[in-house]
Amino acid sequence: MSLAIRRARSDEAGLVFSLVRELADYEKLLHEVQASEADIADALFGENPRLYCDIAEWNGEPAGFTVWFVNFSTFAGRHGIYLEDLFVRPPLRGNGIGKALLVHLARECVANGWSRLQWAVLDWNAPSIAFYKSLGAELMDEWTICRVSGPALAVLAEGAR
Repeated sequence: MSLAIRRARSDEAGLVFSLVRELADYEKLLHEVQASEADIADALFGENPRLYCDIAEWNGEPAGFTVWFVNFSTFAGRHGIYLEDLFVRPPLRGNGIGKALLVHLARECVANGWSRLQWAVLDWNAPSIAFYKSLGAELMDEWTICRVSGPALAVLAEGAR
């Protein structure tokens, strides 16, 4: 059995989009996917990409992926990685693929002198939470994620609140 991790190629927007949809389905959030394959292609491979994707291949076949971007900590005074998506196809779980993807991103941080790797996990996802804790992840329960989107974003942009 062989595992390889590599950066997604420009002809793989369809694969990345498919993995995004598989992740959303696993998280019972498929109804929230508004992106298209073209949106993913533009974000990853457009003129000024700010999003990155790494593909894990198990025996030469796509097994999972990460989608991430560089963020910045004003407290640390350094950049880091925000992991937007991590997904391993269910039949291939238990082979170390998820851990290898996180190790890959941790090495990216260390190689660039970045201060941290962070992400969010759904509170009902006990297997993932246990997995992340086993790798040394600290769950930051004192922080609450905030989001403004859809019509509320438009209203806020108008200064109407």
